[in-house]
Amino acid sequence: MNLQPVGIRAIAVNFPSIIRTNDYYRENYPEMVAVAEKKTLARLFAPDGSTDIWSQELAPYMSDPFRGTVERRVVAADETSLSLEYRAAMDALEAAKLTPEDIDLMLVTSLFPEQVTPGNAAFLAGKLGLQNAAWNIESTCTSALVSLQTACSLVRTGEYRNVLVVVSTTYSRYTDENDTLAFLSGDGAGAFVVGSLKDNQGVLGSKIANTSATCGAFYNEFTTDEQGNIKMFIRGGKGASKMFNETTVKFIRLCCHGAIAAADVSLDQIDFFAFNTPSAWYSRVCTRALGIDPDRTINLNPLYANIGPTFPIANLYHAAQSGKIRENDLVLVYTMGSSSNAGASVMRWGDVALGPAPAPGVNLSQPQERILTR
Repeated sequence: MNLQPVGIRAIAVNFPSIIRTNDYYRENYPEMVAVAEKKTLARLFAPDGSTDIWSQELAPYMSDPFRGTVERRVVAADETSLSLEYRAAMDALEAAKLTPEDIDLMLVTSLFPEQVTPGNAAFLAGKLGLQNAAWNIESTCTSALVSLQTACSLVRTGEYRNVLVVVSTTYSRYTDENDTLAFLSGDGAGAFVVGSLKDNQGVLGSKIANTSATCGAFYNEFTTDEQGNIKMFIRGGKGASKMFNETTVKFIRLCCHGAIAAADVSLDQIDFFAFNTPSAWYSRVCTRALGIDPDRTINLNPLYANIGPTFPIANLYHAAQSGKIRENDLVLVYTMGSSSNAGASVMRWGDVALGPAPAPGVNLSQPQERILTR
């Protein structure tokens, strides 16, 4: 099937101003670090005694209370999901040499917005001065791929010409610092512009599958802080580890092989793989599940921790910036979202414009928490 060449024209990322290293938790929460194995991490990420790929790749990290994460980006008091989204969106537009007036449709995922609404789409549209349609899209960590598939389909029909996709993650606001889940959680935003490309470029095939088997892996709990204000926290479910052990490899193979078949290419033809990496060993699980060389992918977890739906955008950005992806390379992107969908897309990379590079990571000899200036 010959598809109209539609895909990513420009891509940008934006991260908050605070970089927090593991020493931050060692200095401020020594008791929590000392008993980490008795808390959330033990429930979320622990081998169950089986010999599956997940348990084998997790095993080397069991002696590390941070499970391989080295640092995470965290929003400051004056930063919000909306402010992260705005900067990422503007950087993507500037890279594409477009203005908000050129955007026919904007798709936005905010996990989670500060206000009690379905998402930030209308708020971001107002901040950008965008006059056309703005929709909220939600599929947890697979939101970016669902938005990419939606945008490509709408551009191919001729309904829209330029679609802006914006995704943000602000887990730190909804992760209890007294819960070891905070060790694994980070914040960030990304954006990309979808439009027409050169012949034979763009998205060639996708496969999306629901992940109902992971319902309950995470849940939201409402509580009150020390001042009596209502707070929502993300919690890990008791059966989460078993769910990941049983489903991770299944969804990787189902979606990646499905996308490859839809694109009418073979696994060997893929030049680069971008897997979301909510844990430090996730990319190794993916490469083993597919039987591919680990050098054909990237692992950003030690640098950013789990940034949820922002990961596919960050992966593609960093891979392109470092030269791991070049024009006309075949790229496979895979994500898995709990209680939502897993998905994969195969694309032939175009002449994709990049936004400004994010600040580099913290040297481990530097302070435990570093505040950046843009």
